[in-house]
Amino acid sequence: MGSVSNLGANLAALRDHNAAVVLGLLRDAGEGGASRAELAARSGLTPQAVSKITARLRAEGLAAEAGRRLSTGGKPATALRLVPGAGRAVGVHVERDAVTVAVADLAGAVVAAHTVALAAGATAETLVGAVAGEVRALVEGGGVLGVGVAAPGPLDHVGGVLRDVTGFPQWSGFPLRDALAERVGLPVVLDKDTNAAALGLLRSAPREPGSFAYLHLGTGLGAGLVLGGEVHRGARTGAGEFGHQVLRLDGPPCPCGRRGCLEALCLRAVADGDTPLAARLLGVGAANLVQLLDIDRVLLGGRTVLADPDRYVRGVRAELPASVPVAVAPGGERAVVEGAAELVLAPLFGAVRAVRAPASGALTRPAE
Repeated sequence: MGSVSNLGANLAALRDHNAAVVLGLLRDAGEGGASRAELAARSGLTPQAVSKITARLRAEGLAAEAGRRLSTGGKPATALRLVPGAGRAVGVHVERDAVTVAVADLAGAVVAAHTVALAAGATAETLVGAVAGEVRALVEGGGVLGVGVAAPGPLDHVGGVLRDVTGFPQWSGFPLRDALAERVGLPVVLDKDTNAAALGLLRSAPREPGSFAYLHLGTGLGAGLVLGGEVHRGARTGAGEFGHQVLRLDGPPCPCGRRGCLEALCLRAVADGDTPLAARLLGVGAANLVQLLDIDRVLLGGRTVLADPDRYVRGVRAELPASVPVAVAPGGERAVVEGAAELVLAPLFGAVRAVRAPASGALTRPAE
């Protein structure tokens, strides 16, 4: 997995916003890397500034040579690349019946992962214990920047507090972020599962993010929204409670207290084995979202969708305008947990607008 002997020194390099931007460009460039001239052109920084920054990144072990470019008449330019093993981030996906923990390198690639079952009716303290145990088992060796936790909503991502998670009233008001940080001794960031997935998907296509919705159907139903190239959370982390739009006034009761919510209707169809109806319902909800927010594309995920992806894609596409593409989100089952790790990584690479939630502990971020 790789580690560093002096993580504090490495993080010191990231306190400079320009250094974070350059490092982010190296991350986007992949194994082929980028030359100093290319970095200067893409960042808008002067060649002199880029040279100083890259020298510092190389000295701290965050960047290394990636070979030489073909000569166009002068001295061949040296390409630089990110060193993925220079640090790690932990992603945690909390579901109502399981917890998945993954360790990702600086490039966002998962290098280790494990899932453990969560008993029905588990208390918040049981949840913390399960997550902490999995984190400790996977992060031996140091070099860990922090932990990103993706949990079912609604929640308060600024305060790090769970709210009225459907089916788990005992979790309401629990300060998961701070409780977990105390147990594992690492900075922790908390966000909704759908927001984390949306952030990870945004990272996978950084050049033309546009606007899209990530619809997650698993043990619940929610949406992650990217509008104007940023994850849209709302002032109270309430955006994306997609499953609680009412489709039938006389519909079945929903645990949220209302009747006929999309989540209740969809999950009932799933329980009845009526996948075509569940897919159509998901499509009707997606159409509402597209018409309301003028979304460019719709991505689908979650264990229920992944159990029959083609049928869900067809069902949703049938309800949407032909101009709006529908596809299964890249990453499959790991879309959320990879996004959870990205909650930690994104601010370290100049993506300070993508993650606004403060972390408990001392997670280092580029200066704004």
